[in-house]
Amino acid sequence: MKTLLSAAVLLAVLACFIEGQATKPHILLVIADDFGYNDIGYHGSEIKTPNLDKLAGEGIKLENYYVQPICTPTRSQLMSGRYQIHTGLQHGVIFPPQPNGLPLDSPILPEKLKEAGYATHAVGKWHLGFYKKEYLPTSRGFDSYFGYLSGAEDYFTHERCFGKMCGTDLHDNTNPASYSGQYSAQLFSHRAADVVKNHNTNQPLFLYLPFQSVHAPLQVPEQYTKPYMHIKDVQRRTYAGMVSVMDEAVGNLTEVLKQKGMWDNTLMVFSTDNGGQIHAGGNNYPLRGWKNSLWEGGVHGVGFVHGQMLKRKGIVSRDLIHVSDWFPTLVSMVGGNLNGTQPLDGVDQWRTINDGSTPSQRKSILHNIDPLYPPVGQRLLSSPFDNRIRAAVRMGDWKLITGFPGNGSWVPPPHMKSQEMPKIKNEAEKNIWLFNITEDPNEHNDVSSTMQHVVMNMLELLAQYNKTAVPCRYPNIDPRADPKYHGGYWGPWE
Repeated sequence: MKTLLSAAVLLAVLACFIEGQATKPHILLVIADDFGYNDIGYHGSEIKTPNLDKLAGEGIKLENYYVQPICTPTRSQLMSGRYQIHTGLQHGVIFPPQPNGLPLDSPILPEKLKEAGYATHAVGKWHLGFYKKEYLPTSRGFDSYFGYLSGAEDYFTHERCFGKMCGTDLHDNTNPASYSGQYSAQLFSHRAADVVKNHNTNQPLFLYLPFQSVHAPLQVPEQYTKPYMHIKDVQRRTYAGMVSVMDEAVGNLTEVLKQKGMWDNTLMVFSTDNGGQIHAGGNNYPLRGWKNSLWEGGVHGVGFVHGQMLKRKGIVSRDLIHVSDWFPTLVSMVGGNLNGTQPLDGVDQWRTINDGSTPSQRKSILHNIDPLYPPVGQRLLSSPFDNRIRAAVRMGDWKLITGFPGNGSWVPPPHMKSQEMPKIKNEAEKNIWLFNITEDPNEHNDVSSTMQHVVMNMLELLAQYNKTAVPCRYPNIDPRADPKYHGGYWGPWE
């Protein structure tokens, strides 16, 4: 009798555990590459994004949301919850033959979700290092991976050249893959759909889908440009078609999730990785600057959240949220823990997003401190931080930029270029700018000369952040990485 009772209790506990697993929300994390502020329909773009617009409209549009100015830093902060000054990735991106990667000293998002019972799958762009097998996605918490390890490759052939080093960059788990002729956005959405179709719904799913779209090179199947023949600028027209393929891919995947019966229990997060590249069709107007700049056009990102479990829907959130916040937010949401992580810079925003009951716990954002950029101008004698260094920080309403910020033009989309734009005064030695971003989101009014006490407070904040920075890791190119030594494919070489 006692044995039967114990068995019954065990079965009950097991049933509760299985039920608990099933009720955890599935997570779909979609990242667009180089997708500008003025490239999504609901920001007034001439580019049509009906699927993204519908999802954002039914969910929560994040309109005070920040990313990093370029690819690798954003992805590193998304996965680790740590600023790039704490991972050594302060400068540039990881190039294919660089022996570099997101450090292995702290678990990343898929590892923590796996601990919480999730099946974890990644389809698309990695760009967090691959010179050793330990840095590959399947070594860092993903059950499966299909995609490319670097960036900026051909959308159809999946080939990537770096100088004279050329090879294919497409992998199915750790194996080289050949899908020449298949456009990446469609290829990745089909593979993501297969992941969903083959998923056991008794287990929660984490599907990470970082598209190649809409990064250069500008390539798209011809039929997608036909609705945009009115756009005279060829780059913008091609780019618009690329956006349309991505929008269609997202719509197709949501339909597969609905058919599988998973959609009503899926939380979807959509984010760009940085501002649009105006030299490759993207646009951030009316924001200032673009990709690889510290102006708002480089760091103020497109983002939204969708899910039936959200307690508030169909709203615009003005809460300050940063890409590093997704790590603790998603882990917290599913009842996971952050044990074993290095100190995080991201904060848990779940209650802020879900029901608005708690204002954003984030008061500041370090956009970056990059000591490898050439210094600009003179150092203020009284400055606690070397203002010649390229850096930017946000504190409340204020944003401070130092050193070289990148091009600060306001660039309208091509069809608006006849519009009179503000002239930028050329000050080659200038290295401090201060803006009230809440009142002046497009950075027209630099108040650094009249609000010097705020400038000094912000410089002190930069100095405090800088004290915690680890050395920048930006190694030289390693010739051993050349794909000619590895069967014509990019992949680990150490």
